[in-house]
Amino acid sequence: MIEYLNQLDASILLFFNGMHSPFFDKFMMLCTGRFIWIPMYVTILLILIKSFKPKQVLLYAIALAIAITLTDQTCSSIIRPIFERLRPSNPENPLSQYIHIVNGYRGGSYGFPSCHAANSFALAVFVVCLVRRRRLAFFIFGWAILNSYSRIYLGVHYPGDLLTGAIVGSFFGYMCYRAARRFNTETDGTVSHTYRIPVFKLNLEPFQQTIGITVGDIMIFTGTITLFIIIASSLINIS
Repeated sequence: MIEYLNQLDASILLFFNGMHSPFFDKFMMLCTGRFIWIPMYVTILLILIKSFKPKQVLLYAIALAIAITLTDQTCSSIIRPIFERLRPSNPENPLSQYIHIVNGYRGGSYGFPSCHAANSFALAVFVVCLVRRRRLAFFIFGWAILNSYSRIYLGVHYPGDLLTGAIVGSFFGYMCYRAARRFNTETDGTVSHTYRIPVFKLNLEPFQQTIGITVGDIMIFTGTITLFIIIASSLINIS
């Protein structure tokens, strides 16, 4: 059974890793970066500031930081040393000769589970639980999936690495959110919904309409702009 799952994992990886183009090579390398999404992360702090009192902001910020830390350390320091599953891109892995490597990027030695997927889903689950808006949920889970998929495209993780990482991250994201709500004594454990109140309004005079822009909308807008910057950067100097 385990051998079958490993073969299935490798087959799915090779299928998606084999679909390459100069544009997506650049696109996925940029998407997988940690720092390019910093503007979007900052908007999460804006959501907290808009939604809660200073003590509560600190509480939820610490809870989110703990969720990411627990997720990352569980994957990298506990699970990986136990299973020691080589990344598909690792030269010591026989499969590596069939992997398309982008810009010489191979990652570290072991890849099970994926810290990228784990941290992305820990953040996504925490934010979705905190800000229960459908369009924000679609956006941030879409971002987490894209961030995870980039790891298959680059050949540094098996699909199983991503699935396990997503489960670990989702667990810690949810548990830390629940813990923060329990310690949120100022509002008796309930979550403020002031983030639904527009930060500012746009008057569309030709259409005689007014659109309210919330902090959640700002987060979606910031993430979308970052994505467009990645696309534009990926289109430059494609040979």
